Amino acid sequence: MQAKNKDMVWVFAEQSDGKLADVSLELLHKGRTLAEKMQSEVSAVLLGHNVKGLADALFAHGADNVYLLDDMELKDFRSHPYANLITKLVEENRPRVVLFGATHIGRDIAPRVASHTRSGLTADCTELKIETLTIRKVEHQDLLLQIRPAFGGNIIATIISPDVAIQMATIREGVMEMGEPDPSRKGQLIPVPVELDPIEIAVKIIEKHQEPSAVNLKAAPIIVAGGYGADTPEKFQLIKDLAKVLGADVAGSRAAVDAGLIDAERQVGQTGTTVRPKLYIAVGISGAIQHRAGMQESQKIIAINNDPEAPIFSVAHYGITGDLQDVIPKLIAAYKSQLH
Repeated sequence: MQAKNKDMVWVFAEQSDGKLADVSLELLHKGRTLAEKMQSEVSAVLLGHNVKGLADALFAHGADNVYLLDDMELKDFRSHPYANLITKLVEENRPRVVLFGATHIGRDIAPRVASHTRSGLTADCTELKIETLTIRKVEHQDLLLQIRPAFGGNIIATIISPDVAIQMATIREGVMEMGEPDPSRKGQLIPVPVELDPIEIAVKIIEKHQEPSAVNLKAAPIIVAGGYGADTPEKFQLIKDLAKVLGADVAGSRAAVDAGLIDAERQVGQTGTTVRPKLYIAVGISGAIQHRAGMQESQKIIAINNDPEAPIFSVAHYGITGDLQDVIPKLIAAYKSQLH
């Protein structure tokens, strides 16, 4: 059974142990915006075992249709069965846009599906738009504008695939804002028969060990982040002291991670985590585009830097020019004085 309108936006609904990945829900909300521009629908593609109950959450977050592929062999992710089943579904229905989260699973199967279906694919997009463009005097309708930093983050590139019918992209978690779910939304559940060749399931998963991360920057209301300007453990300790006083989480730029000042799981930026806290304090961070891509949607940004021309000031709501060794102790003292 097929959905009413083939020319749709599709989202791969990634799940693990019956829990949907946040990035899939974020992409459903973005997918609604794209589909409205195309006067079309949004479909989620859900693979797993005993995962039918997840369809309600997908509808609530924006899906009009959910393609359900439910089989014991799909309980745990394996590249070949997942990629081949999605490829077959895409070839049969020919959606216009297919979106994957840029997780280890999405990055595994998206290139396989794009290669088999001869589709365009752009990785790690930070924005998506739908436009009708005229290229070499030929009008191309409903082109997916795939926007991402390029050349080491020195430019923002807009990539299009005008010569293919299907356009695909992977998007990192947290880049797209997750809207509020609407529990009253209903949609069409479309069961899809699962037919697997024995060769596809030759690899068996004997045991699975997962250790949840102790860091969740995405949920932090206040973040104090340090960059290479805090280039010694002593200076970075001041950042940790400020975070402790504010009840904030500590984060860092890639330069701070590369310098061994903070763990990689606390990195904010294009190759780290994208965050939207109520308050983001950037200390000693120059503000390269890779870092700004991960924090510029914060509700309030305070930048502390001794370079008045630092790019971080272009996105900051409040800027303090000065040496962090002078500024941070004064901030801590000022905050503590308000507590008494």
